[in-house]
Amino acid sequence: MSVAPRPVGRRERNKRDKLDRIVAAASELFAERGVDEVTTQQIADKADIGTGTLFLYAKTKGELLLLVQNAKYAKALEQGRADAETVPGVLDAVLAIVRPIVECNRVQIDNGRTYLREMAFGDPEEPRHGEALAIVAQAEEAIAAVLCRDGRATAGDAATLAHIVSAVMFVSMAASVNIALSVEEIVQDIRRQVDVLLPR
Repeated sequence: MSVAPRPVGRRERNKRDKLDRIVAAASELFAERGVDEVTTQQIADKADIGTGTLFLYAKTKGELLLLVQNAKYAKALEQGRADAETVPGVLDAVLAIVRPIVECNRVQIDNGRTYLREMAFGDPEEPRHGEALAIVAQAEEAIAAVLCRDGRATAGDAATLAHIVSAVMFVSMAASVNIALSVEEIVQDIRRQVDVLLPR
């Protein structure tokens, strides 16, 4: 006999509503102006909440960016995994995982670079940072699974290679010298580096 889920109480609905308003406000303002040009007060005003309430959900602007972007990166990874399922070659399948992540990162370049900085150097104990690092770990697992496809890499080697591919992707997206590059140029840069790494 299954038990019906308990209805969500008013307090939980209010918290969810506030969180949704914060995410919508921050997402819109960050997309319009870039994270560096937006204040927490502007986000609170747009979400129609006090700044004290805002800080209950995210203590810094960096955490707000993670809050906004994590779901987008998770969706990009999901798309990449699905795409990789239909791609036969190992290198092309790895790049099928990578491409949607790069596309997500380049929607607003400054925000994408700030997101990577926050993810890499933020407090890993903070939940939003933990979520971002979990997305990276899931991307590495997906890449490792692809690297094991043809039997040339052991599971251990594939995990190490996937970690290196992740680092290559991170540096290619974050590097100042690559700011003007298109998604395609960044993907090709990653392709060249990953091709050298793959077992022959």
